[in-house]
Amino acid sequence: MDKAGSFSGGRRYTNGEITVYWKPDACVHASHCYRELIDVFDPGRRPWVDMYGASTGQIIETVNMCPTEALAWKWNEEEKNKTIDADQTNHINFRRPELMGSGDDTPEEKPATVKVMPDGPLVISGSFTMHYSGNKKEVNDSIISLCRCGSSNHMPFCDGAHRKVEFNDK
Repeated sequence: MDKAGSFSGGRRYTNGEITVYWKPDACVHASHCYRELIDVFDPGRRPWVDMYGASTGQIIETVNMCPTEALAWKWNEEEKNKTIDADQTNHINFRRPELMGSGDDTPEEKPATVKVMPDGPLVISGSFTMHYSGNKKEVNDSIISLCRCGSSNHMPFCDGAHRKVEFNDK
């Protein structure tokens, strides 16, 4: 049976072959997951991830489409995780190495990056300080998404309202 378990900052789901990690705070509702594989990723269902809805290969392919660190995956057979190619962009070796349990990985310093999601939020990743409305937010090797539609209930942060108001860049 597919059981969802907690990890710091998120949930994990398994089908016996792989484990998929979901970090809700990093999710910018880009919708690649459920557009591509609704049988596995269905935000209208609880739990929203059904790891038996498609093949392991299809799940990996879809998780690799996630543009943030909201979704990551790993093989449950630890030996397989040692030979992952860089094209497996959302494998935890690349997205969430702390989940591999090595503990001795020093994060590589990279400049912050900004990506405009089509018809969605502005995604900023890296380490930086954000100043807004008299507030200050320290972001350390993480991701935030900022609202562009003006409808978020958590301004300036995106809460997915752009989908409800059918925001588009045109």
